[in-house]
Amino acid sequence: MTEAPVESRSTEPTLRLRGVGRRFGGLHAVSKVDLEIAPGERRAILGPNGAGKTTLFNVIAGDLPATSGRIELFGRNVTNAPARTRAKLGLARSYQQSRLFLNLTVEDCLYLSALGVERGHLRPVITRRDSVLRDRAHEAARRVAISDKLGETIASLSHGEHRQVAVAMALASRPRMLMLDEPASGLSRGERQLLTDLLLDLGREITLIVIEHDMDVAFRVAESVTMMHEGRVIVEGTPDEIRANELVHELYLGMAHRNE
Repeated sequence: MTEAPVESRSTEPTLRLRGVGRRFGGLHAVSKVDLEIAPGERRAILGPNGAGKTTLFNVIAGDLPATSGRIELFGRNVTNAPARTRAKLGLARSYQQSRLFLNLTVEDCLYLSALGVERGHLRPVITRRDSVLRDRAHEAARRVAISDKLGETIASLSHGEHRQVAVAMALASRPRMLMLDEPASGLSRGERQLLTDLLLDLGREITLIVIEHDMDVAFRVAESVTMMHEGRVIVEGTPDEIRANELVHELYLGMAHRNE
């Protein structure tokens, strides 16, 4: 009897870092970071202010060049590739401080995000491709529950809604990997719950990496956690393993999380 063939699945990481560093003069903001993120994984990168988390994000995204090491994205060496190349491959990110066009409507912001990743250009005549991109903008708004705000200007929205728009802009580019830098910052309890539900509902075709100070959000969303301190990775593990780690308690979490 012939055995049924086993379905093959690529084990190539979505993201692989080897010895990645970023130096500002004599300051090593990121130092010798090794990291692997599997396709579809949900990873949180945690640590106090000054740990190097956002600098690491900037290096991964291409906003800052690495001063040492190697970065592979979707199996390609992108160490020296510009940010636009990485976006074209399928990387999208948000920022700590929202980078939104305050005088544009939500729909126009999402449309421009979808257009930009394809290196499109604004045209005076609407084409079928424009309609497709508008549909993509509407779908991104639906996924973050702001469809009722499409016609409103960014300036008229609340801080929490700005965060929703920032995530929707990243989703409008149809990313294969989504990096969110403190998406829950400044949100109310209800808004944090909405954000958490949104991230939990993302399909596995999107690999998710989150920097987050809100441990409740991070531990609910993430399957694995990387802790950083002074530019280095100090420990990795599941949320339960991180909760139980004595070094993590000493440096970051305090006793309040020990018995949760």
